[in-house]
Amino acid sequence: MADQLIKATAADGGIRIVGAVTTRLTEEARQRHQLSYVATAALGRTMASGLLMASSMKKPGSRVNVRVKGDGPLGGILVDARLDGTVRGFVGNPSVELLPNAQGKLDVGGAVGNGYLYVVRDVGYGYPYSSTVELVSGEIGDDVAHYLLSSEQTPSALVVGVFVEASGVTAAGGLLVQVLPKAARDEALVETLESRVASLTGFTPLLQAGKGLTEIFHDLLGDMGLSIFPETQMLRFHCGCSFDRVLGALKMLGKAELQDMIIEDDGAEATCDFCGTVYQASSYHLTQLIDDLQAESSVN
Repeated sequence: MADQLIKATAADGGIRIVGAVTTRLTEEARQRHQLSYVATAALGRTMASGLLMASSMKKPGSRVNVRVKGDGPLGGILVDARLDGTVRGFVGNPSVELLPNAQGKLDVGGAVGNGYLYVVRDVGYGYPYSSTVELVSGEIGDDVAHYLLSSEQTPSALVVGVFVEASGVTAAGGLLVQVLPKAARDEALVETLESRVASLTGFTPLLQAGKGLTEIFHDLLGDMGLSIFPETQMLRFHCGCSFDRVLGALKMLGKAELQDMIIEDDGAEATCDFCGTVYQASSYHLTQLIDDLQAESSVN
């Protein structure tokens, strides 16, 4: 199944549901960063969460940055997810591996540890909206749901998962169910919804059973006036880094630092944290940057 995202409403618009399949983009991230099993699960869950949150934004160019900073051996997670369906991200320690937790699952919570979740929503104009909440489990899904309730006052259930084996990621994605203000006072509706979400054993088992997003939606909310939007958004791992941007960053170091790089290293090497691409700038490129700086200095 291709990586994709679909949306729906139920209960006369009182419930919003978004589902995403992120198997391929999570596998691409695993390969790019040479991630361990637990690091793959942690980053994959966070990327799916970011895409699900970004889906509610309206203005083209909008994006959500999700940063998980814990005291565990993973060393933190940073994800940049955009309304256009693209996402990128990395973890601090991609090679960390832990024994399974008490439930026999990858111990993402143990890898993340205790700490904080930082979310920045950038709508493309004005000041981005940022918020910080304490991690409740380090398992990502619980933490993002806690953020949505405490910072955005939206009761939410978030189920995200990654199934990875020796051959790579075979299933990944997530499901976000939110009770909107018009339905939040209907206690019976909220209790029914909570019961149904709690009955899910996870998201990846549904994908592994051959179920698509529309079938999952119908199983969960088919008897509650489910209305699935016709649009299907394709998702992908994408990073906007480029050699020109690397040169721009190197130029900011100044003439003295660039000259030292030419003398000591005969050039410079830079690696993009988000996608792992390695850029090589030769002494020729650095000399050109020095010439540009000198030219700009003479004009000013």
